[in-house]
Amino acid sequence: MDWMLGVNGTALHARIDGPDGAPWLVLSNSLGATLEMWQPQVAAFSRDFRVLRYDTRGHGGSAVPPGPYTIEQLGSDVVGLLDTLGIARAHFCGLSMGGATGMWLAVHASSRIDRLVLCNTTPWLGPPEVMDARIATMRRDGMAALVEGILQRWFTADAITHHGAVVERIRQTLLQTPIDGYVGCCEALRDMDQRAELARIAAPTLVIAGTFDPAPTPATAREWASMIPNARCMELSAAHLSNIGAAAEFNEAVPAFLGKATRGNGSAATCS
Repeated sequence: MDWMLGVNGTALHARIDGPDGAPWLVLSNSLGATLEMWQPQVAAFSRDFRVLRYDTRGHGGSAVPPGPYTIEQLGSDVVGLLDTLGIARAHFCGLSMGGATGMWLAVHASSRIDRLVLCNTTPWLGPPEVMDARIATMRRDGMAALVEGILQRWFTADAITHHGAVVERIRQTLLQTPIDGYVGCCEALRDMDQRAELARIAAPTLVIAGTFDPAPTPATAREWASMIPNARCMELSAAHLSNIGAAAEFNEAVPAFLGKATRGNGSAATCS
């Protein structure tokens, strides 16, 4: 079921799957992706959850309001979606930019978040020069100048070689991302620093890292995850898009952590 919802003065595209009355699970996309990136999860997750996917502002079918955006806006958009749909409380799973959004929510809208899954993400990107360079390239040359480098970070070489159709769909999504929307979200990520707030996250948290993810590396993910009081870590054999590169393992681990699988999540370990 597709929805166009007015939230914080912005029209957001959302999709809902799963049975009425089931616990809500919100899925939040990475920079340059859309709600379609979660397609490998829909069948598995919607058996036991009412799954809400949405296109982050500036992406997919959502509106592209003037930037720059802030991480507070990205988080407040989710609160607005929950309010509009009458959802008091939900699990939240976000990847990359979506994970950063989840950190903000767990601190600033903690009463709305039950369990939290943070995938291939970071609370701080580092000095702004790297993101400023990406923004400048995007403004000057468009996504075509960035897309191959992004795909090499998002997928392993083996995945690019042997799963061409999947990679091509993601390439086309990137190429169709509005420049202003992409840049606005780049600015939100460039300007955020949530490291000092991690200790305030009370929700039970699963941090997922990719063995072959260049940023954040598993070591980096374990370092910041150790600052969250009730977090555990899991490493999957994937690059940045772990939900696609290790879909079977991802689809087992997340519901297990959320409490809706028959088997436990023994492969996850407390962060240290």
